[in-house]
Amino acid sequence: MPAQVVNKDLQNERNKCTFNQEEFTLWWVGGEEQLKEKRSRESYFESQPEFQDKVPLHFASHQELYEETVRKATVIFTKVKKLLTEQGKYDEKKYVHFMEALLGTGFIKEGNPLGIHFSMFIPAIVGHASPEQQDQYLKKALNCEIIGSYAQTELGHGTFLRGLETTATFDPQTDEFVINSPTLTSYKWWPGALAQTVNHCVVMAQLYSNGKCYGIHPFMVQVRDSDTHMPMPGIDIGDIGDKMGYKGVNNGYLGLKNVRIPRTGMMMKNAKLMRDGTYVKPSSSVLAYGTMVFVRVIIVRNMAQSLAKAATIAVRYSSVRRQSHINPELPEVQVIDHVTQQAKLFPLVAKAIALKLTSDNLWQMYERTTSDLNSGSLDRLPELHAIACCLKVVSTSDTATGVEVCRLACGGHGYLTCANFLNYYSLASAASTYEGENTVLLLQTARFLVKMWNQAVQGKQLMPTVGYLQNYVGKQVQQFPWSDSVPVIISAFQAVVANKLRIACQSIEKRKAKGATPEEATNMTGLELIQVAEVHGRWFVLQSAYEMFEKACQKASAPLVSVMQNLCKLVVYDEALRIRGDLLRFTTMTETDLVKLEQNYEACLQALRPNAVGIVDAFDYPDFVLGSALGAYDGNVYERLFAEAMKSPLNQEPVNKTFELYLKPLMKSRL
Repeated sequence: MPAQVVNKDLQNERNKCTFNQEEFTLWWVGGEEQLKEKRSRESYFESQPEFQDKVPLHFASHQELYEETVRKATVIFTKVKKLLTEQGKYDEKKYVHFMEALLGTGFIKEGNPLGIHFSMFIPAIVGHASPEQQDQYLKKALNCEIIGSYAQTELGHGTFLRGLETTATFDPQTDEFVINSPTLTSYKWWPGALAQTVNHCVVMAQLYSNGKCYGIHPFMVQVRDSDTHMPMPGIDIGDIGDKMGYKGVNNGYLGLKNVRIPRTGMMMKNAKLMRDGTYVKPSSSVLAYGTMVFVRVIIVRNMAQSLAKAATIAVRYSSVRRQSHINPELPEVQVIDHVTQQAKLFPLVAKAIALKLTSDNLWQMYERTTSDLNSGSLDRLPELHAIACCLKVVSTSDTATGVEVCRLACGGHGYLTCANFLNYYSLASAASTYEGENTVLLLQTARFLVKMWNQAVQGKQLMPTVGYLQNYVGKQVQQFPWSDSVPVIISAFQAVVANKLRIACQSIEKRKAKGATPEEATNMTGLELIQVAEVHGRWFVLQSAYEMFEKACQKASAPLVSVMQNLCKLVVYDEALRIRGDLLRFTTMTETDLVKLEQNYEACLQALRPNAVGIVDAFDYPDFVLGSALGAYDGNVYERLFAEAMKSPLNQEPVNKTFELYLKPLMKSRL
């Protein structure tokens, strides 16, 4: 960190730290090489004059903000390529990984208008395009010779993919597809960067050939001219307007009127359409959803980072802000000394770490499954899809709620835009609906769990993430033996899932017996099913975090082991208290046990108190990435708040013109 005059209260907090922060940081980012690259990347971009805002962009108009973020985005990608070339590290693979790292760092806190190009357009080409098509498009996309988006959601349909209305009808006379938006509700709506930024788009549409519909498939469509950037014939394209967040991403709409593309414009890595219109189906229907699964994996990782940043701001501010007396004979205390404040913030610090560890585990699952797919094995894809669905829900909902808790914990100052909670909240809130609305995703996970339960009843072997269900087949609701050890509590979550799943499956069968169709019975059992899916996701978070904490503790120093163990306990106790009713119902937990759990929870808060600032410092977020007047490393909150206020355009002149135009006439009117 640069040399600064640090707020004395914040410095005192750092002096209390009992562990080596650099050791924690190395673990958090993944090792020495990753940390060196991260800091080098951040230092490089922080030093570039092109990224210094003279006036904060929240004072800019919708158009000005977009134009400035495009400028920044193009500078980022140009400089990245130049930097890697100078370091002798440039190749296509490293470039993509570097871009992926940049997308979630907050270098452009308003949202990167080119982010979707790397996070969805390129993965869509890799996941859906044949080798010949990848030769045609991939290198151009990597070099930004073409810039693309991914258009799936429509004005009238989102998560329900089978309901998408866009059509791609094969014309055997010309060997082309004719793509149409037959209704207003079929217009593509929401794709990032679509409005003014991209010139190509992977469009998801209903494939028709020889009078038959074969469902949703991806098609490469050029939407703007490569030289003039004017819309191509038949393309109706534009901006959908202002949003809560992601204001720089340039979300757009797309209407297609008899747009013709060659038959080879259909992405044919999986399904194919032959010259005579014969359809060759993919080996599995779920292959079409590979890009969505990839994005959900990335979402979990990004949510962990967003929550960690929000917690960093709130913990630092709570160490600087003094409010109220605990002992009337002593001065006002730091807000962080109030146990109620600790209970707001410390579990969020632990949750951010748990989500990050879970995202690492999920990423490993994704890579293994992708490797299996390349070898022709599809067995693990449904499992990955199911766990990615519920983890996307847990991570986004917990982050959105957690950021708001952090904002409220900072009192009135947290309401200011320069605190930057609005940015983190809007990112999490948006993620709760894009790439699958959260309730719908829980129901998708629940359907998988019901299927797995029925297979377990039949004695079939289950996939690893649901293998525990086999322990509960053939029994009625079982009281799991409770104790307050972390592994036992995590296993208790399995008991809750299994028993609630058993009851949900019984409810479905009872409703079917009364005449309901399977679909109607499932719908009527929806409330039970989403609870099952959510607890399953939370179990996976706890299990992943526990295993990775234990692995890290084998190599960590004793002081860091102590901190890690307390963090692990806190997140487990916090999640257990969240479902205390289910634990009382499905385990042998008594009221005495519940009181002990609450006491253990409070003990963890007390144990983490001396290291709270040390932990968030060890997340290693530089000030320009946090972007917060409340959370800066030096803790000079009030000076920074005043400096931010001075940047307001309304403070650039002593008297605003509204005085002469409106206020003075009103005052002189003597009504």
